[in-house]
Amino acid sequence: MKYDKNKCLILQMPNSSSISEFLLLALADTRQLQLLHFWLLLGIYLAALLGNGLISTAVACDHRLHTPMYFFLLNLALLDLGCISTTLPKAMANALWHTRDISYAGCAAQV
Repeated sequence: MKYDKNKCLILQMPNSSSISEFLLLALADTRQLQLLHFWLLLGIYLAALLGNGLISTAVACDHRLHTPMYFFLLNLALLDLGCISTTLPKAMANALWHTRDISYAGCAAQV
């Protein structure tokens, strides 16, 4: 037990803290720039979905494209679909609404 100079008992509380969410920095402070970022990110997201979807469909449907090179291209397209679908929707939601937090699990899923 510890006592201070006035002979009072000092209770020590254990230091325990846990991280449940992270705060993200905003891309812009004005509403017009936030909407511009949303529409730009939406265009990029839709273009990536369309392009990777077309690559995946073409390689899967055409039997002449069942070679190692196109198999590798199919894997890259599917990987890109997975990566872009974890980061851009959260960025678009942050630009559209005034949310700046992301859960610890959501952050781990993006990594």
